[in-house]
Amino acid sequence: MRTTVVIATRNRADELLRTLARLRTLRPVPPIIVVDNASTDGTATLVREQQPGVRVVSAPENRAAAARNLGVEAAGTPYVAFSDDDSWWAPGALARAEALFAEHPRLGLLAGRTLVGEQNRPDPVCELMAKSPLGTPPGAPGPLVLGFLACSAIVRRDAFLDVGGFSELLHFGAEEKLLSYDLAARGWWLCYADDVVAHHHPSPSRPAPAWRRSMERRNNALIAWLRRPPHECVRAAGPLLRDPGAAVGALRRLPHALTRRHRLPRTVEQQIRELA
Repeated sequence: MRTTVVIATRNRADELLRTLARLRTLRPVPPIIVVDNASTDGTATLVREQQPGVRVVSAPENRAAAARNLGVEAAGTPYVAFSDDDSWWAPGALARAEALFAEHPRLGLLAGRTLVGEQNRPDPVCELMAKSPLGTPPGAPGPLVLGFLACSAIVRRDAFLDVGGFSELLHFGAEEKLLSYDLAARGWWLCYADDVVAHHHPSPSRPAPAWRRSMERRNNALIAWLRRPPHECVRAAGPLLRDPGAAVGALRRLPHALTRRHRLPRTVEQQIRELA
C-alpha cells in the first residue's frame, strides 16, 4: 500500500489494541505507526508484544496533537491516514483515497465520512462538509473544506510536512483549523469524500467537555493571532474575557504566536468569511 496509518495515543492501551486489531483486518494490511505520547500504562510495551507488525515511536513527553507529526515523519509512504485510538478505517477506504490522490495532484487532504458508534451514525460534521458553501471547483474530487476531523483524515505526506504539520503551540484543540488554513494558503485542495469511510467509537476516557471548550477558545484566539487580520484578532479575544483559564494560556503563548505570525492569502480569507 501507499498509505501509512498513524495513531497518536496516551494511556488508552486497551482501546488502542482493539483499534489495531481492526486495522490489521484490512486487506492489504497498511503500515501502521503508533506514536506513544509518554503513556504511563505500558502502551508501548503492550503494542510491541501483542502487535509486533506495528511500529512504535515513543515521544519523550506528551506532545498532544503534534505527536502525529512524528508518525508522519517516520512514514515511508506518499500518503498518511490518521486514526485515533478509538477510530479505524473501513475496508476499501484507503485504496479509494489513494486513487483520488493519484488522480488529483492538487489534493493535499481528504476528509472522510465518519460513522459514529455501533449504530454507524454519520457525524454531524460530515453533513456540514458535504454542503460546504465553498463548492466543488472544476477537477476537484469533492467539496472544498477548511476543517476536518483528525480521526478520519488522510494527507499527502509532502504537503503536510511542507506546512509543518500540526502546531506544537496549540497542543490540543482546534489543531485541524490551523493546519487547514496553512494547507489552503499553499494552494492545496482540502476536500470531503463521502465514499472514504472511517468508524469512530468515542472513548469513555475523554477530557471533560468544559476543559475541551476552554482549550478551543484559547487556540481559536491563537490561530487568529497567528494568521488573521487585526480586526479578527480583536474579535477572537472576546471569548477569553469569559474564560480566565483560556485567557492565561493564550497570553502565555502570545509572544511565540507573534514570532510565527503571517497573514493568510486573500483567497483563503475570503473562504473563511464564506464559511462564517
